[in-house]
Amino acid sequence: MMHENKIIGIIPARLASTRLPRKVLRELAGRPLVEWVWRAAVESRAMDEIIVATDSDEVMAACRARGIPAELTRVNCASGSDRVHEVAQRHEAGIYVNIQGDEPLLMAEHFRALLSPFADAAVDVTTLAVPCGEDEINNPNAVKVVVGVDGRALYFSRAAIPFDRDHGGRVEYRKHLGIYAYRRGALEKFAALKPAPLELTEKLEQLRMLENGMRIVVADVAMDTVGVDTEEDLKRAEAELLRRQK
Repeated sequence: MMHENKIIGIIPARLASTRLPRKVLRELAGRPLVEWVWRAAVESRAMDEIIVATDSDEVMAACRARGIPAELTRVNCASGSDRVHEVAQRHEAGIYVNIQGDEPLLMAEHFRALLSPFADAAVDVTTLAVPCGEDEINNPNAVKVVVGVDGRALYFSRAAIPFDRDHGGRVEYRKHLGIYAYRRGALEKFAALKPAPLELTEKLEQLRMLENGMRIVVADVAMDTVGVDTEEDLKRAEAELLRRQK
């Protein structure tokens, strides 16, 4: 297969997460979280390879025991996309998919929506959004995204954007799903940029791209997921995985 036609999925799996320590190794329905994410990516059949990128020997050992391809990266990567970039240096492809290591409920539909905009040669970076429920509009853990009429991201924030000044109730809030796909050149450009002020303020790596004039195309999907950041999220995700297995 020619490298430019190859799609590689990379799962950043940092062990020392702040809100839920060691979450990528926490068990859901008898399997560690990182295995569920890897299985979801493999079962989508949307990519040619799936690799876990981790800073932990313990995560490496867990992956090896389960037959999951995994590679060690530097401990001090500034973001998940920086970790993806490090692994990408060892694997030639045309498109790289950054699959968050805390998203066990991803489905084939998510990956298809993420990759479909690349039919346009002008598209360099894509991500996903879902309708934002009322209970999440003011939740800083649910990142909101505002999108232009051309489908590109205007801004991402933990705040409720756009602001409904007149309380008209007609705002359709979008929640960002933190999964990205990059053409190789865009990933190289991202990694060469220093973390930017808005990124450091909101703790959102995608703002580094917007601050530096990079275009991110946002694909809408109907199906939300459960990004695991808390003990409650862990329980919700496990309940859904068990439901799917019935």
